[in-house]
Amino acid sequence: MAHPIMFDEADPLLGRVRALALALPDAAEKVSHGRPAFFTTKVFAYYGGSVKVAGTYRQHDQSVLVLIEPGEREALLREDRCYVPAYLGSSGWVGIDLTDETDWDEIGELLDASYRRTAGPRRVAALDARPPG
Repeated sequence: MAHPIMFDEADPLLGRVRALALALPDAAEKVSHGRPAFFTTKVFAYYGGSVKVAGTYRQHDQSVLVLIEPGEREALLREDRCYVPAYLGSSGWVGIDLTDETDWDEIGELLDASYRRTAGPRRVAALDARPPG
C-alpha cells in the first residue's frame, strides 16, 4: 500500500529547502513514505517528520530532517524548534521546525553537513571544488 502524500507542493518553505538541497552535487528528490526526500545514493534530508507521543503521531509538516554529527545534534536538541523524529531519530537524525523567521543560512549549513555524511567522497570533493559564495 502506498503512503499518502503528506506535503503541499506549493508550500514556500518546501521550496526553500528544495532549492538548497538540489543545489548540492548530484542531488535529486523523490517521495519516500509520503514526504519529499533529498538524496544522492543515500538520503541526506527529508521535508517533514513526526514524533510519536503516547501511541499517536504529532506531525511536524514544515520541518527538515538531517543527519549531522552527534555533538551538533545534541546542541540542536536543546532548542524548542528541534525534535527527535519518529523512526529516524534512533539512527541520529534530528528534525528542525521551519517558520517565516528561519535562518536559511543555518539550514543550508545543516543540509551541507548531512550531505557530507551521506554523499560519498567523490561528491564531497565536487562540493569542495566549487567556488565560494
